[in-house]
Amino acid sequence: MVMHLSRRRLLQGAGALGAFSALCSNPLLAELARAPRLIPWRNWSGAQSCLPQARLAPKDLDELRRVVRQAPGKIRPVGAGHSFSALVPTDGTLLSLAYFNGLLDHDPKTLQAEFAAGTPMSLMGPALKEVGQALWNMADIDYQTLAGAIATSTHGTGVGFGSYSSRVCGLQLVTASGEVLDCDPRRNAEVFHVARVSLGALGVATRVRLQNREAYRLREKQWIGKTEELLEDMDNLTRDNQHWEMLVVTHSDYALAVALNETTEPPTPPTDPAEEGGNEFVNLIENLDKYVSDFPETRRHLLNSLRWLARFDERVGDSYQIYANVRSVRFNEMEYSVPAHLGPACLREILALIRDKDLRTWFPIEYRYVKADDIPLSMFEGRDSCSISVHQHYSMDHHNFFAAVEPIFWKYQGRPHWGKHHSLNARTLQGLYPQWAAFARVRQALDPQGKFINAHLASVLGVA
Repeated sequence: MVMHLSRRRLLQGAGALGAFSALCSNPLLAELARAPRLIPWRNWSGAQSCLPQARLAPKDLDELRRVVRQAPGKIRPVGAGHSFSALVPTDGTLLSLAYFNGLLDHDPKTLQAEFAAGTPMSLMGPALKEVGQALWNMADIDYQTLAGAIATSTHGTGVGFGSYSSRVCGLQLVTASGEVLDCDPRRNAEVFHVARVSLGALGVATRVRLQNREAYRLREKQWIGKTEELLEDMDNLTRDNQHWEMLVVTHSDYALAVALNETTEPPTPPTDPAEEGGNEFVNLIENLDKYVSDFPETRRHLLNSLRWLARFDERVGDSYQIYANVRSVRFNEMEYSVPAHLGPACLREILALIRDKDLRTWFPIEYRYVKADDIPLSMFEGRDSCSISVHQHYSMDHHNFFAAVEPIFWKYQGRPHWGKHHSLNARTLQGLYPQWAAFARVRQALDPQGKFINAHLASVLGVA
């Protein structure tokens, strides 16, 4: 192919070349031309985002220490992006622990195991099974990294079981100065006490040691019952089942109840992941909302009729296979934990508000129980708790719905889940946590310049 250059094209090309040369001769513009391409970050639901100056994934501890010491501006650790609150966003450095992954050590006598802090929870179950161990309890989603899960006191359900953080018996922390602290009840005990729930505000956790138990199987049973009857029978349901929760169908009179109990029975055949954890049930509710939300009475009648259509096969499998479910529908979430005995009253008031105001939502409300612990910033510090989660589909506006419900949680002494949407700041939060000052003292000592404090943490922790 022969290219013919006209005089006009030659002049245009020369002009463009001259302009590019002029651009590169300007020091400021030349620096911009050489600047790394900024890559935006967005969380799982899409509600949180930022454009950080750098996104880094150190490959080992020495490199991580250099990054922490030398990075200009703010640093925020990032895991799987499954927090709904603004814990991660920064215009400074996003620090991933993707290379800090896997089982590092285990003790068959004490049933303790140490993992790299960036390990996804979904990979921990199989690794622990290989060494004869298992987590005492798990959340119903295992997308999070271990560091992210303990930083926010993530939890499952069961009156006899605490959050992931309550099982931490040691951890390693890289502080703002690049110092490495090995923390447990004997070494750096004060730091260990508060670092089990840290919001990522104390430094970067690199290793976490957990107290586990021997591997075991669970049987899952699901059924639909009247919400009010389930609430009236709550004492029996939580006493007779190791792990119990319900998913309350808004704008209806019914809820999906889920009970998990330990068993020695053989595993059942694998099921379709789309049917696990009530996903098929949730899809039915979503479709009803699309077509009959303008007809409240018809909607309630149809939703109540779903109990005749839904069918749930019991499942038996390794504990980690039964606890966690595939969550294929994205959403935003707000969760508060109230004193356990106030849970039924709090839920009833939320459901009444949704019904009386005909609030636009269709996602089920999740209702669970968690055992008390002694961790300063744990939602469960000092009290057995009932955790109630309201959700909104990611494509629907969640702000007005959450704003309408949130004051009910306040009325019942609720503490917000650190990884979920809430509107509280330090002025209110410090009154909810008796050991608030202990955490603040350690945070100030480890990070006096606020290197790990973004705008959201400045608000919730009261850091200038």
